[in-house]
Amino acid sequence: MQRASKSKKVILSIDDIPSNLIAIKNILEPLFDIRLAKDGAQALALLKRERVDLVLLDIEMPGYNGFELLQAIREDLALVHLPVIFVTTHDSPRFAQRATEAGANGYILKPFKPSLLLQQVLEHLDMDAPTAHQNNIYSP
Repeated sequence: MQRASKSKKVILSIDDIPSNLIAIKNILEPLFDIRLAKDGAQALALLKRERVDLVLLDIEMPGYNGFELLQAIREDLALVHLPVIFVTTHDSPRFAQRATEAGANGYILKPFKPSLLLQQVLEHLDMDAPTAHQNNIYSP
């Protein structure tokens, strides 16, 4: 079992609201190893010590906000390659444009459909959709 876990892609979800972290973990955990961080400082520390394949990032957080954390990721040569998807309540086109200009790979609005989150993650990891026995079931 441990062996299979090590072959899964690792996703880091960063959000200061625990229920958002739990929802993302419940949706993605059947297919991925999930790491959770409640703020930017905790996330950066984790990124320095563990391999991560994709980051899901909230914008509004204490300390580093999402844009500041994304800038830190894009300025670090060891992390610059990481796909980063904003998961946020900011539905303004201005925020989406700012996210793209800052180097985000995607932008998902909360509340989101679990299937949309999974689709975006798979797309940015260049993975195929899960087979029927791998489908996760999540109901809010």
